[in-house]
Amino acid sequence: MPRTMLTDQHWQKLKVILRNLSIHHNSNLRNFIEAILYRIRTGCPWRDIPSCFGHSNSIFKRFNRWSSSGKLRRLFKLLASCPDMEWIFIDGSHVRAHQHSSGIANQSISKSVGGNSSKIHLIVDAHGNPIDFMITDGTTHDVKVAPDLIST
Repeated sequence: MPRTMLTDQHWQKLKVILRNLSIHHNSNLRNFIEAILYRIRTGCPWRDIPSCFGHSNSIFKRFNRWSSSGKLRRLFKLLASCPDMEWIFIDGSHVRAHQHSSGIANQSISKSVGGNSSKIHLIVDAHGNPIDFMITDGTTHDVKVAPDLIST
């Protein structure tokens, strides 16, 4: 992912994809998408998103609505619909969970020597573009989820 903003050419292509998902263009849609990409690139907290993208709380709430309704998942699937499957790569990353998260039901969190953790398993195509991902508890090995990731 480039460290720059979306070019107008990329935005025009993305607008068509968003329209196919019944996400219609409004005055701040591009800023919202740019804010999400900025946060992914930098890893900053929501409250530290620059104000040029809009109010951080509004961006956070909209992101959560899109996530809960499945819009982000559908967008991800559509963007990853034409992968180069000649070579695929699978890797997992551990994510430490907060100490108070251990009792939450229906979450992929496990206890290990290092503490509570989850694991994000990602499969990418030959160009490094994401195809799919899976979140499991932190003690699950990549080999156990590989068949499910490959079958997508």
